[in-house]
Amino acid sequence: MFQKGLLVVLSAPSGTGKSTVSRLLVQRNDRLRLSVSATTRAPRKNEVEGKDYFYKTTDEFKNMIENDEFVEWVEYCGNYYGTPKKYIEDSVENGYDVLLEIEVEGAAKIKEKYPDCVLIFMLPPSFDELKKRIEGRGTEKPEVIENRLKQAKREIEYIDMYDYVVINDSLDNAINSVNIILEAEKSKVKRNKDLLKHIGFDRR
Repeated sequence: MFQKGLLVVLSAPSGTGKSTVSRLLVQRNDRLRLSVSATTRAPRKNEVEGKDYFYKTTDEFKNMIENDEFVEWVEYCGNYYGTPKKYIEDSVENGYDVLLEIEVEGAAKIKEKYPDCVLIFMLPPSFDELKKRIEGRGTEKPEVIENRLKQAKREIEYIDMYDYVVINDSLDNAINSVNIILEAEKSKVKRNKDLLKHIGFDRR
């Protein structure tokens, strides 16, 4: 029996490892697709256009906003980020789960437009560990690191908006936790009304 896909939002403070977790989740699950966001942020080393992000100038991004091409968009740490609309809606309708890596303001907008989505907040084992991970990148200046740590504290204040929390103490544990959440969500009664009716167990 056909079941629509899940729209899944994964948020986490910068440096928590959500990009790595998301990439491995998609590699291990052929029914899971990663939504590629657009951003005005400059590419980091080894990032690929169309795979990690769609890299846009500020003017290009603003034109996309005017043309209503985003499900949500935000300005975050001095750059714009947005989620293109058509790809995720088509994928979910065709039975694929779609994973969105977005921050808390974007997650709130997704929840407002798609109330049935699943919100997951990922945290490092401790705040000290978060600081070590950000510093360990070696790609950002001290003032940028400090801003990201302050932003992380602000983001954690939104955790009650989320459905689940996952601690990224190891990649395997984090990935297993997310997969368990996805399986549980797919088994919810509200997502299986058509199946229950099809097999004769609809109570109405």
